[in-house]
Amino acid sequence: MKYTVKIEGRAFTVEVGDLQERPVKAVIEGETFEVWPEATPEGAADQRISPERLSAAAPVAVTPPAAAPAGANTSGRTILAPIPGVIVSVAVQPGAAVETGQEVCVLEAMKMKSPIRAPRAGVIAAVHVSAGQQVKHREALVDYAA
Repeated sequence: MKYTVKIEGRAFTVEVGDLQERPVKAVIEGETFEVWPEATPEGAADQRISPERLSAAAPVAVTPPAAAPAGANTSGRTILAPIPGVIVSVAVQPGAAVETGQEVCVLEAMKMKSPIRAPRAGVIAAVHVSAGQQVKHREALVDYAA
């Protein structure tokens, strides 16, 4: 389903996949994000949106996404920072085997901690970040082995 979301006066088109799948796939301005709705920081209020509330939003027309920008991760070998922020913790090291959905690190942005999860199973080849490090949007966090 497609929705328009306004944040600080700017409108974003969001396409949300099947809400029953895990992770839920959301496409925002041509970039795909994996969302784990059950993952709320310890002690935080549950801020999940119910399917009923989501269904109430008005669908909108969407233009096809543009081609991937130069330097974009198209190989699936690198986990990139979805937003700029600070790395709070790193849960993997080179040589570690990870499963789909396993937490690889936690990124804090705007006082909100977000676990970054493995999009697929594999072996970690390199970890490019450490706790306390600031990262930019789309900066490499972790590489998979080939």
